[in-house]
Amino acid sequence: MDVTIRAYRQTDAVDLAEVMWRSVREVAVTDYTREQVEAWLPERLSPDTMHMWASSGREVLVATDSGGRVVGYTDLESDGHIDHLYCAPEAVGEGVAAALCDALEALAASEGVRRLQVEASEAARRLFERRGFRVDSRREWELRGVLIHNYVMSKAL
Repeated sequence: MDVTIRAYRQTDAVDLAEVMWRSVREVAVTDYTREQVEAWLPERLSPDTMHMWASSGREVLVATDSGGRVVGYTDLESDGHIDHLYCAPEAVGEGVAAALCDALEALAASEGVRRLQVEASEAARRLFERRGFRVDSRREWELRGVLIHNYVMSKAL
């Protein structure tokens, strides 16, 4: 899939909320139970919530397909933390996440970030491991009364 990576615009908020919803509800179910997925994201985030998140001092990168449709996004906080990396189900396995990661790592390097860190889901763990991240620990906690897990991962730049 040919994608363009660009900076977030306020008009992307609706699309980011939809990509996140579909990614969790349609992709994460391959690695997590339905109960875990529903605890993770019980409802779609509103465009206002997404815009507040994207405007909170982080840099958000958006992947669009050849028709200009948002198919993925990620972010970088000033300390090198990656909070979100989500792709639409039809973009999974099409190189979209890799393109977002390439752009994210280039951005981090240009800003003098020396280390990236992320709390990755099962699917994201596999992607980040292929990109040279290491698993620092497996994290398990209760979310909305449901046990769920992810992986604390990091990579030196």
